[in-house]
Amino acid sequence: MLLTRAEMTFDFAGAKLDPAKDRELLGWMFNQFLYGEVTGIQIGHWLYEAPDLEAARFLSRQAVEEFQHVDNFIRILALLGCTPAPPHPVVRWLATGQMGDSWAEHVALEMAAGEGFVLMAFYGVIDTLDHPGIVAILERAVKQEERHVDFGERRTAQVIAGKPWLRRRLLGLNLVSMWGVRRLVRFMRRRLPADHPVLTRLPAFLDHSLACAELRLRRTGLLDRPLAELSSTRRALLVAEAFAQKALVKLGRLLTLPLRLLPVVGKKRRLTDSYLADPALRVPRAPAGSADAGGDESS
Repeated sequence: MLLTRAEMTFDFAGAKLDPAKDRELLGWMFNQFLYGEVTGIQIGHWLYEAPDLEAARFLSRQAVEEFQHVDNFIRILALLGCTPAPPHPVVRWLATGQMGDSWAEHVALEMAAGEGFVLMAFYGVIDTLDHPGIVAILERAVKQEERHVDFGERRTAQVIAGKPWLRRRLLGLNLVSMWGVRRLVRFMRRRLPADHPVLTRLPAFLDHSLACAELRLRRTGLLDRPLAELSSTRRALLVAEAFAQKALVKLGRLLTLPLRLLPVVGKKRRLTDSYLADPALRVPRAPAGSADAGGDESS
């Protein structure tokens, strides 16, 4: 990856999450992760747009890994005595509402940036959760998440080469995602225990996560200067340009559809809409890391 684990690691000063005392908080956190992994299963959609065989092979492998991650989080929730529950609306928006409309948006927003934020959260939980079994599951999953982020970073640098308009578009969309992450953390600060030894460090952890996201933007080539040097007007123009381009792309696709298909456009029901009612979430799963749960995830 373009950022090392050391660069992405935040110092929680020894603060810990207790699996018993913090069960409700942990259940909420892992349900956000579960939703994200369910969206990851839908990575197969991008096989249609893979630009080469190497990318298609990677996506095929990633789909299998995302299934493993779903099973892992079901297992983790069971270990905590929690049940699958709906995600927070901001998480739903970040993972589904911000779904890319093109290969470039997918690798830049969902893989490099989105999974980069998830990876930061994984590192944070690994470093603070006082439950060796769950930490072991997450340590295996992290190795796969790192590969996903690495792929997104490399492919982002490739797709923007010689395309300043695309660079601006992806930067604008990244600015919106970073705003969404701030909104989610504000919710957590309002609704979760303010005197918790880990949560009191949440604002600093957010600052560190956003600094890492900015560094990733710099190293992929999406950003050529510190964000602090971009005025609020310049940022607003980047966001407006990005969404204007997205609207034009969607309009163009609609205009090329046969008239008989127009009434059903936008009515697709995805797995993210129905997964909580799926019987698979109620069936006991094999322990993560066993042969039935996908084997050794570090390979």
